[in-house]
Amino acid sequence: MIAKPPKPLPLFHEIKTLIDSARQRAAVAVNAELTLLYWQVGQRIHAEVLKGERAEYGKEIIPHLARQLTALYGKGWTQRNLANMVLFSESFSDLNILHALSAKLSWTHFRTLIGIDDPLKREFYTQMAQLEGWSTRVLSERIDAMLFERTALSRKPEETIRLELQALVVKGDLTPAMVLKDPYVLDFLELNDHYHEAFIPCYIGQKSFLMRRGCLGK
Repeated sequence: MIAKPPKPLPLFHEIKTLIDSARQRAAVAVNAELTLLYWQVGQRIHAEVLKGERAEYGKEIIPHLARQLTALYGKGWTQRNLANMVLFSESFSDLNILHALSAKLSWTHFRTLIGIDDPLKREFYTQMAQLEGWSTRVLSERIDAMLFERTALSRKPEETIRLELQALVVKGDLTPAMVLKDPYVLDFLELNDHYHEAFIPCYIGQKSFLMRRGCLGK
């Protein structure tokens, strides 16, 4: 008869939790350090390019650096990656803001975000990703689904957009204009994309009431 393995002791679960928590904190810390390193590298290369007196000099810097760094540190320092780091430092120029973002967003998040040319649109996706805890896959899906363009916010004046995004940064306040036309929200509410915005809050209230009364399935 084969003896059954002993059941895990409560002590085992406690220690497992400690180990898992420490590993998670370490992963977050490493991600933040790498993100800041990539920003610093990008900024330094950008400054060197601007300092160059010849246009050819700027074109030579990244390929030359890539060859040397790849030989020493591996494929993470290719010409394409260095170019992304330069674009990263330009797109997220405020280091203080980046410190806060790097604790919540990975380098893969940032690589996706720097592909957005419009600064306001990029800021919208940046703040939504860190506030909602989007994975990189979800972030890409929302960009591909043109979430920003489908919100009421995108049709407001630029200054209004900036103010609402600033409120999102400081207070984490999502305004109705940011979410009412989110295709995922509309799908959940069984509304189509052309449902008039003025009726959405009313519809939400009606559906909530019907669900509480058991007249409508969840």
